[in-house]
Amino acid sequence: MKFAVLGAGPMGLMAAMELLKAGHDVDVYERDDRIGGMSASFDFDGLTIERYYHFVCKTDDPLFELLRELGIEDRLKWTDTKMGFYCDGRLYKWGTPFALLAFDKLGLVDKLRYALHVMKTKSVSDWRELDKVPIIPWLKKSIGERAYKVLWERLFHLKFYEYKDHLSAAWLGTRIKRVALSRRNLLQESLGFIEGGSETLLDRMEQYIRQRGGRFHLGAGIDQVTTSGGKVRGVVVRGVEQAVDGVISTAPIQYVPRLVPDLPADFVARIQAIENIPVVCVILKLKQPLSENFWMNICDERIEIPGVIEYSNLNPGTGPAVVYAPFYMPKTHPKFARDNAAFIEEVLGYLPHINPAFRRDWVLAAHCHRYEFAQAVCPPGFYAMLPPMRTPIQGFCMADTAYYYPEDRSICESVKVAKDLVAAALS
Repeated sequence: MKFAVLGAGPMGLMAAMELLKAGHDVDVYERDDRIGGMSASFDFDGLTIERYYHFVCKTDDPLFELLRELGIEDRLKWTDTKMGFYCDGRLYKWGTPFALLAFDKLGLVDKLRYALHVMKTKSVSDWRELDKVPIIPWLKKSIGERAYKVLWERLFHLKFYEYKDHLSAAWLGTRIKRVALSRRNLLQESLGFIEGGSETLLDRMEQYIRQRGGRFHLGAGIDQVTTSGGKVRGVVVRGVEQAVDGVISTAPIQYVPRLVPDLPADFVARIQAIENIPVVCVILKLKQPLSENFWMNICDERIEIPGVIEYSNLNPGTGPAVVYAPFYMPKTHPKFARDNAAFIEEVLGYLPHINPAFRRDWVLAAHCHRYEFAQAVCPPGFYAMLPPMRTPIQGFCMADTAYYYPEDRSICESVKVAKDLVAAALS
């Protein structure tokens, strides 16, 4: 069969690989000028680095399997990382029992409840029950009102704004579990990165696809998926229709109703019910480290970002200091209309709070990327909300990062969902 794959991010590339293994003919269409999607790299003042940060956890088995298949498992490296928590003007150590005991914003009972909550959450294997539970009542019941306000309330506000009261406990639980299980021991978190960045993996996936006859069309988004008698007939690219037997879309599903105008109205309504939060991500290259931490959550009324990720403390090959500072906000937020320079300036204004020694002359380069579909809003019952991958149009299947639910957005989940997507397309 002849397939068109829409999107050349990790999910689209994995889908193409799976189709080629099954003996099918594949064309990959990508609207961007490069492969990779949110994992794509760019030239950051002479440093090739990803637009958005990625890290690997000890539980990412589907990714490990892919690295072995491609012969690059030796490019996976592990770093003992540290976590910080900036709260009310002070930077605390975080992520270990000793750090929790030293944290003076919570009492002993609160700390014990928090520790038990993490232990209980990392033992969950079936998230279906927590899928139905609202996140805030779940947290308050587990760790108490005080701990919720100190540790989570502002983070949720700065990640979801008006959606913060409409989230599933399963969405957070999987994130707690994934990081909690990525430890070398009780006292030491250990996270991974691919040497050379995600570009190492993407290049090898592209090579695999080309060697097996797959074709890439960059800067060539699909205009429309055409149908006949309820079946896929072809794809229109630059005004020309190409006949295909099947289409697999890994683009944001919000694009699908426009691409496939023959979808039934009730199915379109299910797609449109899925909401997303965009991200505006500032990236800084500094002369020296901002902190010792890879990940730093922030709960401070003066700082309107939920955290900073000092990627160079995970991957030392990126230089003295590379810092990502993400703003998550609905498109309706007044800030979203600002230009990139305003977001960069805002972040630079926050850094002296985090490290009083910071000076503007530390900044070697600054950049800013935006992505409209960064985080799906996952309310209770989100499993049932997601439309099926196999659509009512025979031969057209779709998925995007919302289908990682309840797992975190990662290349590992891209690999896993891509396999499920191809299985649905070929069944």
